[in-house]
Amino acid sequence: MILARVTDGSTGFWALVDGDTASARRVLAPFAQWAGMLGTGEADALDLAATALPMTGLRRIAPVEPGCRIFGVGLNYLSHLTRLGRTEAPPHTIAYIKPDSAIVDPDDEIQYPAVTQQLDFEVELVAVIGKPLADTAQATQCLLGYTIGNDISARDAGKTLGSLDLFTQKALDRSAPIGPWIATLDACGGPGQPALRMTQTINGELRQSDSTANMIFPVDELLNFLDARVALRPGDLVFTGSTCGVGLEDGRFLQPGDRLEAEIEAIGLLRNTVGARRNLAPQRSAGRLGIATATPK
Repeated sequence: MILARVTDGSTGFWALVDGDTASARRVLAPFAQWAGMLGTGEADALDLAATALPMTGLRRIAPVEPGCRIFGVGLNYLSHLTRLGRTEAPPHTIAYIKPDSAIVDPDDEIQYPAVTQQLDFEVELVAVIGKPLADTAQATQCLLGYTIGNDISARDAGKTLGSLDLFTQKALDRSAPIGPWIATLDACGGPGQPALRMTQTINGELRQSDSTANMIFPVDELLNFLDARVALRPGDLVFTGSTCGVGLEDGRFLQPGDRLEAEIEAIGLLRNTVGARRNLAPQRSAGRLGIATATPK
């Protein structure tokens, strides 16, 4: 099943998408009522509207239930770490939280913030929580499904401080494209570690290509890691890490006008563009804001 969050121009709502007819039926039931029941493809809990709407009359927005939280983890593909000079897998992952102001809709524009000169890209499989982990014997059994995320990062964050600044790097406004919709768990192979091909192109050039089967820490472990610290709730999203090919490895960072296409097997294609570079307000000092001023490669 494919579940999209769409708008008809006046309000946003969940819809069940029929790819064969390019139409969608509005979901009438509250999210909390059906989110924990659809991992096996059971659609009865959705309470669908009788009339289907053509997708041409709807605009897809990020498939995020209002009020839900967005988590991310890193250090999860050895090929990426190897290109950065690490030869061994880390003993555990690292995690962070993104604010809802970071969300970017499918086909919408990524903001190029003033606090970075090294804006990077990372295609990621994003797990969507359907029910609390305490209700399941295996963490991935709690999932509603998966969507696609682009973890746009400010790589020069913290350079003037001499330490990692995850807040600046990962929490920037309009820096987290998500979508185009959610593929339910059964459509992605069911519980356990998914093995889905993922790619990212920049202006048509293939820059990232891997399988989600190659994660260092499987999705079950990532979910348990987060849930032990912050109890995951229905609708929460978890970015699961990215593979090699990013700009940090070769200095080829994003530029205004770049076109990004992130694709994951069984889910779909997420398209976005990079907006114009924003400027600091005249009264603000780059040094005081902890902004690196060196020219990027």
